[in-house]
Amino acid sequence: MQRYNILWADDEIELLKPHILFLSKKGYDITAVNSGADAVEKVEENIYDLVFLDENMPGMSGLEALAQIKALRPHLPVVMITKNEEERIMEEAIGAKIADYLIKPVNPNQILLSAKKILEQKRIITEKTNQNYQQDFRNISMAFSDAMNHEEWAEVYKKLVYWELEIENTEHQSMFDVLQMQKVEANVNFAKFIEDHYEDWLNDADTDKPILSHQLLRKKVFPLINENPLFLIVIDNLRYDQWKVLEPIISEYFNVKEESTYYSILPTTTAYARNALFSGLMPSEMERLQPDLWLGEDDEGSKNNHEKEFLQKNLQRNKLANIKMSYNKVIHISQGKTVLDNLNNLYHNQLNAIVYNFVDMLSHARTDTEMIRELAPDEAAYRSLTKSWFVHSPLWDLLRKLAEKNSRVIITTDHGTIRTTRPYKIVGDKNTNTNLRYKQGKNLDYDDKYVFECRRPERFFLPKVNVSTTYVFATEDYFFAYPNNYNHYVKYYKDTFQHGGVSLEEVIIPFVELSAK
Repeated sequence: MQRYNILWADDEIELLKPHILFLSKKGYDITAVNSGADAVEKVEENIYDLVFLDENMPGMSGLEALAQIKALRPHLPVVMITKNEEERIMEEAIGAKIADYLIKPVNPNQILLSAKKILEQKRIITEKTNQNYQQDFRNISMAFSDAMNHEEWAEVYKKLVYWELEIENTEHQSMFDVLQMQKVEANVNFAKFIEDHYEDWLNDADTDKPILSHQLLRKKVFPLINENPLFLIVIDNLRYDQWKVLEPIISEYFNVKEESTYYSILPTTTAYARNALFSGLMPSEMERLQPDLWLGEDDEGSKNNHEKEFLQKNLQRNKLANIKMSYNKVIHISQGKTVLDNLNNLYHNQLNAIVYNFVDMLSHARTDTEMIRELAPDEAAYRSLTKSWFVHSPLWDLLRKLAEKNSRVIITTDHGTIRTTRPYKIVGDKNTNTNLRYKQGKNLDYDDKYVFECRRPERFFLPKVNVSTTYVFATEDYFFAYPNNYNHYVKYYKDTFQHGGVSLEEVIIPFVELSAK
């Protein structure tokens, strides 16, 4: 076991010999001095892992010594020990970034606990996290052999995300590979689950089913509309793990009133899933009922230019035509600042829908830009990029202002993404769409082993361009690649974040209701 070097400064250090002996037996090497000046000199000359510093010493006080120690070694943890319970002393010590604050008289176990908390916290947390995950590993793996329903799959995915974030914060991440193998196993089984149930969800009114994209507003958002403004913020491509990284930041200003998940429709893309979210309709229903708003695969232009109109018609169908609403889409930072500047006007509306496109842009930029590839080589880095963007974005400024006004806020998304690592050969004609996780076309040629086929698009409520139109969805972490220039194509798209297919990350996505603190 590693031994740690501790410096202990106290003008009555002789009286603390029993404490020092106790710590020595526990694996800590103690250097004892009896003044603040001596403590500063020792820190200047030697390397210590921790300093115990008495606040009330003759000559140089503990606070004065603390300031000099922090100037010499800003990251050296210091524990202030004092008889003085005056609040001013506490605040000065906390302001100087002390690691802990103890009130005399202290017993040996208090000192030991403080040392362990500061010096051995990572090791202890790592051991406990690994032990707890190993226990839960068996429970999760056993669940795969059961006939899980959609709620149980959502819980399994949440567990996997929980352990991924926990293991990410451990030393050495020794259980990381085990977790990744379990995630792969989970996605293999989840693809089978979707293949067995998705068509029934859409066609059998009596089957047990999750909330799907086209049902989300009617079931979860519209019932919350009243005279008080409701802000619906749709951050596209926001995976559940990315939400969990943002949650601690947002929780400084908001209480999480409800955190749940819903299932994205297929294909898990913006053109299908987000249009379904706003319209309250499945894609083939949009094509049939609102042909002036729906753009198919072969149509030119953005497929998401009519979200406001889709939302308005959705409100009308749900007898909410008379409510005051607004819709804003934020693609560039300047648009985010415009929404922020216009916030006072938005308070006159009962519903304000705001779409933030950044996460989607990040995923595509990662594909297209070498620099982003370097910044986000894996899920942990991808989450970190999302967090960094968020804390510097107009969206975070907006949320803080909404909290000040005691506003009601919903944060959700249209679909997630998955890091694709394995290519899968497919052949299609020139009219086949370009998405890497699903293909729509006629005469598609592929091995059906790792795809979810849809040979009857009407059963999936998907547009049917011609009689032989087929949809195929990549499962697990596969991505479609054409045989022509295959190696270049694979090298370019391997380890990029894509969406459109069937995976836990793409399909099971967050819905969060917030109330200001």
